[in-house]
This record gives sequence, C-alpha cells and structure tokens, in this order.
Amino acid sequence: MGTRQAGDPPLYYSSHVFVCTNRRPDGHRRGSCAERGSEELRDYMKARARALGLDGDVRINTSGCLDRCEEGPCVVSYPEGVWYRLGTREDVDAFLEAHLRDGRRVPDKLLAPETRIK
Repeated sequence: MGTRQAGDPPLYYSSHVFVCTNRRPDGHRRGSCAERGSEELRDYMKARARALGLDGDVRINTSGCLDRCEEGPCVVSYPEGVWYRLGTREDVDAFLEAHLRDGRRVPDKLLAPETRIK
C-alpha cells in the first residue's frame, strides 16, 4: 500500500501536507481542529512555505476531518504518513524547516500512532 515502484512517474510534489480544518458544532465532546485555530495556522503555513521557497515542491492542502480531533490541530505529511500536532506559529516553523526542508522529524510535535478499531 502506498509504496512507489520502479517505472512510476516522478512525483508532482515531493510532499503533500494535509491540515485539518474540520469544524464541529460548539461544545461538541471531541472538539475540532478549526476551533483550535487550524485555519489560521494553515494560512500561515502556506505563506511561510512560500517564503522558505518550498511552495514549488510542497503542497499545503486543506483537509476535512482527519479523525484525531482531540489531539488537534492535526497535520499529516505524505508520502511519509507522519502526523503532527501543530498548535502555534512556532510549531509550524519547526515543522516546515525541519520536516519539509531538512528531512528531519520534530519529535515533540509528533502524534503517536494509535491502534485503530476497525
């Protein structure tokens, strides 16, 4: 699943970053990424990615619910499938510079894998 194979065409973008902007009704027991500021952080991330010269190689996408609302604002970067909680502009800067530009993880912002109930 999801692995590239010999003969596959080149990637259009080296990374796709999905930023959850799901908004649940006020007072919902799970909350939502949007009520925790994800829309503003997404806009900031797009602007900072351009300023860092990443915008031709990286695509910052708006996403609906990523189903980890309690941990939000949630971001997932593909093709690696690495999940982050980015709650501040400083978190976004660390993610852009370390993960996307330098190829390193930001350990204190990673969301731990969870066992999914199927």
